[in-house]
Amino acid sequence: MANTEASKTPSLAEVHLELRNGMALITFDHEAARNAMTAQMYQSLKSICQDLAKNSSVRVAILRGAGGKSFVSGSDIAQFSTFQDGEDGIQYEEEIDGYLAPLAMLPIPTIAVIDGMAVGGGLAIASCCDFRISTPDARFGVPIAKTLGNCLSAANVAWLVAHLDVNIVKRMLLLAELVTAPELLQKGYLLATYPAEELEHEANQLAERLMKLAPITQKSTKQTLTRIMKNNLPDCSDLIRECYGSDDFKNGVAAFLAGKPPTWTGK
Repeated sequence: MANTEASKTPSLAEVHLELRNGMALITFDHEAARNAMTAQMYQSLKSICQDLAKNSSVRVAILRGAGGKSFVSGSDIAQFSTFQDGEDGIQYEEEIDGYLAPLAMLPIPTIAVIDGMAVGGGLAIASCCDFRISTPDARFGVPIAKTLGNCLSAANVAWLVAHLDVNIVKRMLLLAELVTAPELLQKGYLLATYPAEELEHEANQLAERLMKLAPITQKSTKQTLTRIMKNNLPDCSDLIRECYGSDDFKNGVAAFLAGKPPTWTGK
């Protein structure tokens, strides 16, 4: 369920919403796991975005991780231990696309405020936002070729390519590189970088600037771009099924949860 106010007590794994003077402040709160997203957190994000899309009093949304050390470090790996075959992977990737679509389609501008890491699902969430600001030491990537041995949906890959370019996406996915903020600032993926103590102020300043502009123009521009990027995506379910149904994926999950390096066999 979407929260209407920021919680005053620490949570185990939640997404908080605070409404303040036309701004929606969305916080990913799972500090014990560097704000890794559980299925319930993804569902909360989806519900929050669906509610915000109907709230004409909200003009901009700011998304940030709790604790000041990580934006979102990925998805909760424990959930993968129950997967039986490739069909579970198909369902999971469809669910991720469904969770993120309401964020990408929000009619209001969105700002991702990143300190620490935006990895895996965190990179996907940040890329669904219109603007990204970060600390200079922030890092970005999808190191699944090193960790789990799974893959991304066609929609997720296409979205990353549209925002980053294919060569950076290949480095993230094939080499499992974590790309630094200065490089992504130069590429235009980041709007700006600031010291950690200035991030909140700069995010608010950017939000105030956005709120002074024409909201229907912003909505039209955002949703036109989103529809263009999502148009004519190929069916890659065969590749997802093979990846999530592989022995490598099962071994990768088990090794990750055991804190051991995985051994890849290509089977």
